[in-house]
Amino acid sequence: MRAALVLEDGSVFQGVSFGTEGEAFGEVVFNTGMVGYQESLTDPSYAGQILVMAYPLIGNYGVLPDVGESSRIQVSGFVVKEAATFPSHRAQRGDISRFLASEGIVGLQGIDTRALIRRLRVWGTMKGAIVPAELAQVRLPEIRERPHPCSTNLVARVSTQELRRYPRPGSPRVVAIDYGIKQNILRELQRRFEVVQLPYDATREAIWAAEPDGLLLSNGPGDPAHVSLEATTATIRKVVDEGLPTLGICLGLQLLARAFGLETYKLKFGHRGANQPVLDGGGRAYITSQNHGYAVRGEEAERVGLEVTQVSANDRTVEGLRHTDLSIEAVQYHPEAAPGPHDTRFVFDRFAQLMPHRRGGG
Repeated sequence: MRAALVLEDGSVFQGVSFGTEGEAFGEVVFNTGMVGYQESLTDPSYAGQILVMAYPLIGNYGVLPDVGESSRIQVSGFVVKEAATFPSHRAQRGDISRFLASEGIVGLQGIDTRALIRRLRVWGTMKGAIVPAELAQVRLPEIRERPHPCSTNLVARVSTQELRRYPRPGSPRVVAIDYGIKQNILRELQRRFEVVQLPYDATREAIWAAEPDGLLLSNGPGDPAHVSLEATTATIRKVVDEGLPTLGICLGLQLLARAFGLETYKLKFGHRGANQPVLDGGGRAYITSQNHGYAVRGEEAERVGLEVTQVSANDRTVEGLRHTDLSIEAVQYHPEAAPGPHDTRFVFDRFAQLMPHRRGGG
């Protein structure tokens, strides 16, 4: 079926649908990674978004078992230059189109993704929709009038609703607050800790009831300043002030920063890809996996007891924070990779070093 991506500025990109035929609305964002499309599709941080892949051929190794970052596809829609029809991989379980169709996700291929991404880089991410081609102009007023996806509580959509335990006897116990946690973050935690996963709105009492040695604030979608997250931000401040060693990742960094009174703001087109360079204070570079559309204003960090430890080599935005007195560290990138390089997996080991106590004498 002929279909089109319509942006709120009136731009129309004509192509052909794949996956499920129909319509999809969301914030149109792009990812610069060459691989990792399956992990990106299932990353909860993409909730409410139409994902555009910069690499021109997507799906060439098919859909693989056990590489999803959640139990389902999280994007609202998917846009590529070309979707591979005949994937080649010894373990593949089908092509990308069938994967999208199995979960009712609308895809669009055959458009000039380079032109689209250049537009988003110049003008910033926009609301948009994938629609049947003949309805492109009809849907434009509705696209402009619909609320931005970040105006809703996207975190509530992707967070667990119940407590989950991942035993590792004799290891430190980490409470992971789930704002949309990726599976590979849980895997990295389980290699080192006993893990208790709690919903995003867990109270201070619920966190301490799990008897944690450390606290992990996960990645997730949406605006860290959303009113629905004010209570969880207040909870974070209470718990960290009481001395619980804490690691924040992505949205977790932003919420932690807000808990200490720093501001966050929306980036023009965000950082999304598996090739994002980060510099530490000594000038050493790390190549990281990133997926975020908001950033922290770090100018006042010192005033509130925080220090900026890492910055983006591309735009100098905050990529790492550390508290000067409390056992708190946070990174804006994804140290668990999946997809992406493993340069910064040491972040989890450094988190373990923040915890002086070991259960069972371990």
